This record gives sequence, structure tokens and C-alpha cells, in this order.
Amino acid sequence: MSAESSVRPEPDKALQDIADYVHNYQISSDLAYETARLCLIDTIGCGLEGLRFPECAKLLGPVVEGTIVPNGTRVPGTNYQLDPVRGAFNIGTIIRWLDYNDCFLAAEWGHPSDNLGAILAITDHLSRAGTKFTVKDILESMIKAHEIQGCLALLNSFNRVGLDHVVLVKVASTAVVSKLIGLSRDQTVDAISQAWVDGQSLRTYRHAPNTGSRKSWAAGDACSRAVNLALLVQRGQGGLPSVLTAKTWGFYDVLFKGESFKFQRPYGSYIMENVLFKISYPAEFHAQTAVEAAHTLYDRLKTMGKTAEDIKSIRIRTQEAAMRIINKTGPLHNFADRDTDAAAADVRIDALRAKIHCVEDKTFSVDYHDPDKRSIGNALLVELNDGTVLDEVVVEYPIGHKRRRAEGTPVLLKKFQRHISHHYDKSRQQKILDIVNDSSTLPNMSVDQFTDLFVKA
Repeated sequence: MSAESSVRPEPDKALQDIADYVHNYQISSDLAYETARLCLIDTIGCGLEGLRFPECAKLLGPVVEGTIVPNGTRVPGTNYQLDPVRGAFNIGTIIRWLDYNDCFLAAEWGHPSDNLGAILAITDHLSRAGTKFTVKDILESMIKAHEIQGCLALLNSFNRVGLDHVVLVKVASTAVVSKLIGLSRDQTVDAISQAWVDGQSLRTYRHAPNTGSRKSWAAGDACSRAVNLALLVQRGQGGLPSVLTAKTWGFYDVLFKGESFKFQRPYGSYIMENVLFKISYPAEFHAQTAVEAAHTLYDRLKTMGKTAEDIKSIRIRTQEAAMRIINKTGPLHNFADRDTDAAAADVRIDALRAKIHCVEDKTFSVDYHDPDKRSIGNALLVELNDGTVLDEVVVEYPIGHKRRRAEGTPVLLKKFQRHISHHYDKSRQQKILDIVNDSSTLPNMSVDQFTDLFVKA
């Protein structure tokens, strides 16, 4: 056996491409910036809504109770003042808790706005410490984090090798945070390499029979790791140049079955422009159009004087991804596997589930990956006990899709207004709404002033 060579190679191209994009690419897309503004508003609102759930709230705060960090990160809806690593965990956790923030679907799935946990934590802390950032800096960082996560997801399926998509949150957040804290391009390469070599989460907690609430704080964990890794490199830690390609010990050989990453397009602003918003339902995105179709069918049944008890069977034509992720039978044991305890107590739910069967529609699966469509189609066919078969209802694009942005934006803003209404009095709500809806002045607002809008009164 020959000795291992200690000659350090040039950093892997995939690492360099991300660092070059973060440091050198200028975002010029008005559509991307406007979508990012909507995404920022929606993501903050989702965090505030998640905070209302005790299971979420009890995970938050400093590691040592009562700790207050000078110039610390503020967590929306709370009085916490935390170091940016812990702040990233807090913000990332509340954002993701209810599965209600944005989504991007491809060979891999994920929620690119998860990255806001890291972005907001570090920019708020640094702004309070004297390095001023504006909301536009947040928007630019969001666009780039979305792009990194999404472009890696387009053709590379991490779920097929058992890895959770939060690895992409960690990589994307590490990249943009590196630039925000002042690392050089080469240091950013080092930090990104540290994200790839870091321990990666298994998808175990997203699948029966082990589904659990870790799925709701996994993104917060990824955000905190990203901030920590960037800060470690700032303190002198080096990188691992062939972390992906090293024979035997690299990411590709150890965790990706020897395959290298494939890329559909260069980094730009495509992902933010095409991101999906969860506007109406806090449900797994592959089922959003199915829920829309179900509402249409419910109205039909109502006009016929029928109820769920009159249904014999429901066939759902869906995409391959939905068949793999959410086509489940048997009991759903906890909040992470189904709905809230109160809603799940309704005995009609499992009775109705027993009547549902899913089949893959190959056309839906193809259109799901088509870069010009990115549809998430579902079709519902209902047969009644008396033999009546209702006309099939097909919905290909959910209301949160780019193709329905004009229709969806007013509903998205109502969603945000509903989420802030549980935390602030009417005058504070109006102040928040006036500021976030002013697309001409919001980008120039300092980050610390922006986050102060959401500090608990």
C-alpha cells in the first residue's frame, strides 16, 4: 500500500464557485429583491406564529438561563439578547417550527428561508456592535443563500442517500455569513469546506416510525453551526481543500455513493425568483395543491348535502416525491407526523385517511422537475357510497407559486398580519405593516432598527 500524499490540492471547484458567487456576483434582478422582501416578511411572521407553541418556546433562550449578551442578537417576539450562534438557533427554530415558511422543490427539497436564522442573527449582532447593515444587506444575503441551497438541490438528491436537506442550509448560511463577517474569498472557501465536513443530519426524524420534533429545530441547529464555523475560520481555523473529492475520506465517497455534484445552471437569482410560498396551509408542500382541490370538492359535497361519511374512496394522483415523503398509512403518533393534538383528536380524520389511496402520475413527476414549470400537481377523484363519481379536480400550481404571485401576494400579506396580531397591539401592528410594505424605504432601514420592531413589548 502506497503512502498517502500530503500535498494539499487546490480547493474543490464546487467550493470555489460558491465563494466566488458570494463575494463577486451582483444581484441586479428587481424580481428577486421584491420576492426577497415578501420572503422576509413571511418568514418573520412564520417565526412569530411558531413562537406561540409551548413545545417551541421552551427550546429558546440562552443556554444558561438569564444570560444577556452585550450587543446580542434579538429574537423576534421575545426579550432574549443572545450571542449570534445561539441567536441563530433560536431564530431558525421559530421560523421552521410549523412547516409554514417557503419551499423549493427539485431533486432535493428544502426551505431556503431557513437561512434567515443565520443571516438575521449575525447582521443584528454586528449592527448593534457598530458594523451597520441594512435590510437590503439581508435581502441580498437571502437571495444568495436561496441560490446556493436551491442550485445544489436542483439535480442532487441528498434524501436518496439518507441525508437531511438541512446540510444545504448549513452550507449556504456558512457561505453568506462568511462574507457578512468580513472573511476573504479564500477564508470563505475554508468555511464552506468546514460545513461539508461537519457531521450531517440523517433524515430519520422525518420518516415513520421515527418522525419527531427534531425536524422542527434541525434548521435552527444548521444555522447555529453555520455561524459558529464561520467565526472559527475568522479566528484562524483553516479549511479542507478536497473535502468533497478526496478519495476514501471525502464527502462524495463517504456520503454520496461516490457521485460528484451536478449543476443545472450557474449561480444567479433563479431560486428566489421561483421560490414557493406556503400561503394558505401549514402543510407539507407536496400536498398543497391537494388541499386546494379538497376545498373545491368539499364545496361540491356540501351543495349535494353530502359529508365525509358518504365518501367511499378518494384517489390522489400525485408526483413521485409526494409518494416517497408523505404517502403514509397507519397511526400518526405526534405533532411532527401530523397536525396539532387538538385537531388530530377528531376521529373523522383517520376514518377519511383509510379511504385515500395515492398513485403516481408520471406527467406530474416530469413537470415537477421542468425548470420552466416547477409544478406540484395533484388531482383528486372522489367516489361516493352510492356509486356516484365526482368530476376529478386537478390543481397543478399552488397559490404560492411564481405563476400565481399576483393572486398570492395579498393573501401572503394577510397571513403576516394575522401572525403579528397575536403578539402586538394595534398601533404596533400598524407601524410594522407601514414599514414592511414600503418597498422604497425598507431596504435602507438598519437591521437593528428592523429587528427592534419585533422585540416583545
